[in-house]
Amino acid sequence: MAQVYDVPNVRFPKIQGRLLWRLVGVAVLLLLLIGSFRTIGSGERGVVFSKIGGVQDVILDEGLRFKWPLIEEIITVDVKVQKSQTQASAASKDLQTVSSTIAVNYHVDPGRANKVYQQIGLEFKERVIDPAVQEAVKATTAQFTAEELITRRSEVKSQIKESLTQRLRVFYIIVDEFNIVDFSFSTVFNEAIEAKQMAEQQALKAVRDLERIRIEAEQTITQAKAEAEAQRLQRETITPTLLQLRAIEKWDGHFPQVIGGAMPFIDLRALGAQK
Repeated sequence: MAQVYDVPNVRFPKIQGRLLWRLVGVAVLLLLLIGSFRTIGSGERGVVFSKIGGVQDVILDEGLRFKWPLIEEIITVDVKVQKSQTQASAASKDLQTVSSTIAVNYHVDPGRANKVYQQIGLEFKERVIDPAVQEAVKATTAQFTAEELITRRSEVKSQIKESLTQRLRVFYIIVDEFNIVDFSFSTVFNEAIEAKQMAEQQALKAVRDLERIRIEAEQTITQAKAEAEAQRLQRETITPTLLQLRAIEKWDGHFPQVIGGAMPFIDLRALGAQK
C-alpha cells in the first residue's frame, strides 16, 4: 500500500510546474501584445524608430497603431500650433542697445515630423527656434536706428518675421504668427527721446500761440474797420434836418426855467418844407 501512495506524491509537483510555465507564457504573450500597439493622440504624428533600421520614412496619423514589439518604437511629435517667447538683445543702426521680447506661434510640418525628430529631436525650441529668433532680430535691428525701431515698428516686425520664416523653414518648422511684445532701450536713450518730445511739444505750442495771436489781430482789425465804416455811414446820413427832428423827439415841451441860458433854435420853416 505504501507504494500506491508514492505515485501521486511524485506527479503532483510536475503538474503544478507545467501550469506555472503556461501561465508565464500567457502573461508574456499578453505583454507583447499590449506592447505592440501605441495610441497617437489628437494633433500628433507618430515617428517609427526601428532598432534595426533607425528612423523610418513612414509617418503615422492619429489613432491606435501597431508596432513590432521589442524591435520598433513609436515616438509622438506634437504638430499643433505652439507658442515660444524669447528674449533677444541686439544693436541698432546707430549702435543703441535694444532689448526685445519676441513671441512666435509655430508648428511642426506634419509631413516632415520624422525629419524633425531625426535631425533635431524633440527639443527643437531650445535647439532651433530660440537661436533663429536671436539671429533674425539682430539682422533686422541693425538696419534701423533706435528711433526708427519705434516709428517704423510694423515694418520692423514684417522683416523679422520674413527672416525668421526662412530660417525655420529649413528645419521643417512653420511660423504662424509673430509679435514684438516689447522694445526697450538704455536709460540715456530714453531720456534723450523724452527731451526731444518735450522740445517738439513746446515748438508746436509756440506755433499754435502765434497762429492764435495772428487770428486775434485779424479779428481786431476787421472789427475796427467795421466800426469805422459804420461811423462814416452814420456821418453821411446825419443832416441838419435830422438833428432838428431828433431834438424835437427828445423835447418834453417845456422850456428851460433858468433865464440866461440859450434857447435851442428850431427851424420850423425847414420842418414845414420837409412835410
